[in-house]
Amino acid sequence: MRRIGVLTGGGDVPGLNSVIKSVVYRSSELGLEVLGIRRGWQGLTHSRTSAAGGMDGEYVVALDRRSTRAIDRTGGTILHTSRTNPGRMKEDRLPDWLSAAERGRFQTDADRYDLTPVVMDNLARLEIDALVAIGGDDTLGYAQRLGEEGVPLVAIPKTMDNDVQGTEYCIGFSTSVTRAKELINRQRTTLGSHERIGVFRIFGRNSGYTAWYAAYVTSARCVIPEAPFELGDLAVVLAEDRRLNPSGYAFVIASEGAIWQGGHLEEIGEADAYGHRHKADVGYALASELRHRTGIETVNSDLTYDLRSGDPDALDQMVAITYANVAMDLLSGGVYGRMVAVRDGKYAHSPLPDAALGPRRIDVAALYNVARFRPRYEAKLGSPLLLGTPLIA
Repeated sequence: MRRIGVLTGGGDVPGLNSVIKSVVYRSSELGLEVLGIRRGWQGLTHSRTSAAGGMDGEYVVALDRRSTRAIDRTGGTILHTSRTNPGRMKEDRLPDWLSAAERGRFQTDADRYDLTPVVMDNLARLEIDALVAIGGDDTLGYAQRLGEEGVPLVAIPKTMDNDVQGTEYCIGFSTSVTRAKELINRQRTTLGSHERIGVFRIFGRNSGYTAWYAAYVTSARCVIPEAPFELGDLAVVLAEDRRLNPSGYAFVIASEGAIWQGGHLEEIGEADAYGHRHKADVGYALASELRHRTGIETVNSDLTYDLRSGDPDALDQMVAITYANVAMDLLSGGVYGRMVAVRDGKYAHSPLPDAALGPRRIDVAALYNVARFRPRYEAKLGSPLLLGTPLIA
């Protein structure tokens, strides 16, 4: 192994730059060159790498200790990111340089193209011997495809939702919960001043980890996708919370994918490269329903993008640094096709996530009090530090 590539795909999270820097620093100790692939998988579909190995500066950049020295002090990703799926690319997303004749070679159905051969060709032209792919379920799902094609790679999980199969922790999660706690506690004063019921919309299309943990540390009610709820029961609980609160307010934290029994939230907008569309705003809908049922003024606050912005907290930075070094341990030891993980509270590695399994979800019976719309606080003896259901290695 002489040269490795590193890329970040999907939504940005705090901690990505810490991974990139640590990969570069460790690689320099191992005598390896590092190429940063810009804009996720798009960097390997749209790059026009020459046959002589010349790099397309728009999509590929050489990384060294000097250029990455201070990047871990900020959030986001210096490599930029995109939601690109090379195996199922829509026609309007194809690279401009791909001729009509060439497009026909890659077409799989009416409006989908598999550009995996282009990715493989660019990896060969760039003389990349192994990849470090950082992303969530979708990004890592395509990493699995490349692994099947024989590309040596190691994956690092990141997502605010903390829902990647095979790991108890994903980069970005601690910062999202820390920031949710700060923002919610800050808005308590406004809720109390106006004696309102607040609804805080938070990440979690399919899994309720972010809302559950935010509720755990703010002593709040929460509703999650894993447990469709009775709207009338929630209204009664929140009205009672408000009555008993000396400051005269109550609030609930809602995962973006939470829904009440008999309710339905439309999916809106154009589907992304992996077929996902945005959910309609559950915060707005839930606040409206609660106001109608309780007669109490409500306010909804969308926290989602505030949670992923800015620099990482200490835990996310520590995990990011460690994940990067574990990934380099695996690559330098010739272990490929694996994802760095936390299992049973310990650093480990696991198979690349199987897309057929879907996202990891909360064990409702063990962790969530359905009747009271809150996390369970009892019976935590023997639980891992981060409290979720452990994945035994």
